[in-house]
Amino acid sequence: MTALRTPDDRFGDLAGFPFPPNYVDDLPGYEGLRAHYLDLGPRDAGRTFLCLHGEPTCVAPDFFGFGRSDKPIEDSAYTFPFHRTFLLRLVERLALGTITLVVQDWGGTLGLTLPVDAAFRSALDRLFVMNTSLPVGEPLGPHFHEWRSQVRNTPELPVGQWIRDSAPGLTDAEVAAYDAPFPDGRFQAGARTFPGLAMVEPEMDGVAESRAALEFWTEEWSGDSFMAIGANDPDVEAVEALRGHIRGCPAPLVLGDAGHFVPEAGERVARAALRSFGDL
Repeated sequence: MTALRTPDDRFGDLAGFPFPPNYVDDLPGYEGLRAHYLDLGPRDAGRTFLCLHGEPTCVAPDFFGFGRSDKPIEDSAYTFPFHRTFLLRLVERLALGTITLVVQDWGGTLGLTLPVDAAFRSALDRLFVMNTSLPVGEPLGPHFHEWRSQVRNTPELPVGQWIRDSAPGLTDAEVAAYDAPFPDGRFQAGARTFPGLAMVEPEMDGVAESRAALEFWTEEWSGDSFMAIGANDPDVEAVEALRGHIRGCPAPLVLGDAGHFVPEAGERVARAALRSFGDL
C-alpha cells in the first residue's frame, strides 16, 4: 500500500498544541503504515479516555489519512473495516483498560461499534458522546447527502475553512492547524472518502456491526454516559435521536452557540462531562 507521510515541520508550530507525538508501526494487518496517537496525563490515573475524532489520561489516535498518521494515497484503501480494525488493534497493542470512550462525528460512527468486539466491551467503562450518528443502512438527513456530494465534487478540500464555517470563532492559526496534515490534495484521500463510507444502504460495510452495536447500547449498556450537543448542527435531530438508543443516558448538555464540531468548546464540555462522571 502506497502512503504519504506529512512532513514533521507542518506540525512544528501549532498554536496551543505542545503535545509530544507517539507512533506505532507494528499493528497486525497494517504493516508498513505508521499511526500517530497522543498519550497524555498521569499513568496511575486508573482509567483511560480514548478520544476518537473526527483528559486526565487521554489516548487520542489519528485515523490513517489524518493528522500525523500515514496517508494511503488510494481512495480504495479506506473502508469501514480498515478504520474500525485499526482502532481495535491499537487498543489491544496499547493494552488499554477502564476506557471512557469519547466520540464525535466519525469517531462515533466507528467508535460506537467497538463494543461488538468482546475484548473491547470488557475494557469499556463509560461513554462520552458528542455530535455523531450510528447509521444502520438507512438514509440520513438531507444535509448529510448534500455534504457527501460537496466533498465528492471538491478536488482539494478546504479543511480548516470548513471547520471554521461551523465554529466561526476559530483564529487563523487554528484554521492553519486543521490544514497542517494536508500539504495538498494528494494527502486528502482519507478525508475525501469518509462521507462515502457512511452506512446509508443496507448492503454497505459496517451495517451489521452498527445494528449489533445499536442493540448493545439499547439493551445491554449499563455504564455511565454523558452527551453534549451543538444546537446549531444541521443534523441535530439525528444526534438527539441517538440519545434514545443509549440506555440510561441523561439529558444532554446543549450548547446553544456550538455547531457540529463540539470539541471546539472543549474546556466547557470536558468540565461538564467530568462533573457528570463525578471526577470533579
